[in-house]
Amino acid sequence: MLASQAAVGIGGRLLGPDVEFDGASYDTRSLLPGQLFVPIVAERNGHEFIGDAYAAGAALHLTSEPDDFRRDHTSIEVADTATALMVLAGHARRITTARIVGVTGSVGKTSTKDLIAAACSAALRTTANERSFNNEQGLPITILNAPSDTEVLVLEMGMRGFGQISSLCEVARPEIGVVTAVGHSHTELVGGIDGVQRAKRELIEALPRSGTAVLNADDDRVAAMAGHTRATVVTFGHTGEVRIVDLQLDALARPRFTLETPWGRVRVALAVSGQHMAMNAAAAIAVAGSLGVPVDAAADAVAGAAISGMRMEVAELASGAIVINDAYNANPTSMAAALDALLAMNGERRFAVLGLMAELADPGEGHRDVARRAEGHGIQLIATGTNLYGVQPTEDPVSALGDLGEGDVVLVKASRSAGLERVVAQLVGG
Repeated sequence: MLASQAAVGIGGRLLGPDVEFDGASYDTRSLLPGQLFVPIVAERNGHEFIGDAYAAGAALHLTSEPDDFRRDHTSIEVADTATALMVLAGHARRITTARIVGVTGSVGKTSTKDLIAAACSAALRTTANERSFNNEQGLPITILNAPSDTEVLVLEMGMRGFGQISSLCEVARPEIGVVTAVGHSHTELVGGIDGVQRAKRELIEALPRSGTAVLNADDDRVAAMAGHTRATVVTFGHTGEVRIVDLQLDALARPRFTLETPWGRVRVALAVSGQHMAMNAAAAIAVAGSLGVPVDAAADAVAGAAISGMRMEVAELASGAIVINDAYNANPTSMAAALDALLAMNGERRFAVLGLMAELADPGEGHRDVARRAEGHGIQLIATGTNLYGVQPTEDPVSALGDLGEGDVVLVKASRSAGLERVVAQLVGG
């Protein structure tokens, strides 16, 4: 894209010579030569890093305040750089021929996004957002950086309140929308689980009549969204049109199951642990089938797919103990799924190192529910960083675990803010 085209597209003022750029970044650490640098004004003012951006090879930058780089470089002056980034991505969306898949849900959206990308890649050139780039910065960057020959673009959409997913959909204009589940996640921001349902439903409401809503048939709140869309509805789950049957778990709780679909019957064996991953794979194959990908090819691709880090990552220690790193995020719904996976693994002693679950409308009850679930199944709970589980927290959970050996299985999980990957690093490094 030319700087002059971008300036017109976002209603900005071009300063300096017209230059061509390819993609964009708001982080100088990952910026590639030839990209547009977008200085976001947040906890740190991104304008402070414009010099670093040019040192990394930026072609031009957006600016919303005076800076020393306007004289010698190309810039586009705008009122607000974050808003301009969204508008520019909307402009790029209008000229792309890629089919857009939006993915949201209280649990499983990143893993489902990864599996959708794998399934669609079996037959179509597919791009997906990195890690959890699912907000007003990550989603437009993903659109702008998608290769020009992309046929399917998979975009995860996070929710931090009412209207956020609608705003993302205005830019992305998804053709297919996937909702994995409605659970007790970010309930503090939307007044409870009914608010979560309403906020997640914004994706389904945004779909065009020619689109497809891919909905979890096993979740009543998700299934009810079928009445709020003009699009064709395809359901998945242990019931639904893409149906999981004959589900079994191996010694590491990796699912093996059959999918009965409108496009044929196929056997699936996943490389990731957790019974809930079968649901994510069913959603992925439902999307791929809706896009015309042969179901056998989609199943083969999903079988070997890797998912984003710190999500049911399984490591075996030198002692023979197993550690499950699910430390990326947590809410009561995902905690229950992770505890079920812990129980399904072969082991004699089971431990759960758990930290805070943030942004819950009723944090006390949410944490106590998890503690009761763990106790009821004989799992030894080790809390760290919070006393909400009703057990005395420890600052040194690795020492609290004691000597681990063959037959021991340890789950490590908390909300992102708790940073419990450090516990995993200690265990694996030790």
